[in-house]
Amino acid sequence: MSNRVVHFEIPSEDPKKAMDFFGKVFGWKFKQFGDMEYWTVFTGDGKSEGIDGGLMKRNDPRQPITNSIEVDDIDKMAEAVKNAGGEIVVPKMAIPTVGWLVYFKDLDGNIHGLYQHAPDAN
Repeated sequence: MSNRVVHFEIPSEDPKKAMDFFGKVFGWKFKQFGDMEYWTVFTGDGKSEGIDGGLMKRNDPRQPITNSIEVDDIDKMAEAVKNAGGEIVVPKMAIPTVGWLVYFKDLDGNIHGLYQHAPDAN
């Protein structure tokens, strides 16, 4: 795995309004993920460099924009985060048909995600 940022998430009080804004300004496209208040964000044409992400209904007033880092072994990397002084703030959870996700705080209190591709996660 590359240990690269592969996904971003934007929380919004009003996802429809946010999608209208980003669509109008940047031409981004959106597709709802399942029945959740979560939309996949397509930021480009797939031919140029960059990443896609997600937009969701904000769960907490302090919820920040986050970037997720793809890793080979999410359990091993979560342990590495803790051993280096980071803090797991949302434990390992499944994203059905996609993979595993953990959120952590770095030493400055910034929140990031760890993502492991695993289509059989549930």
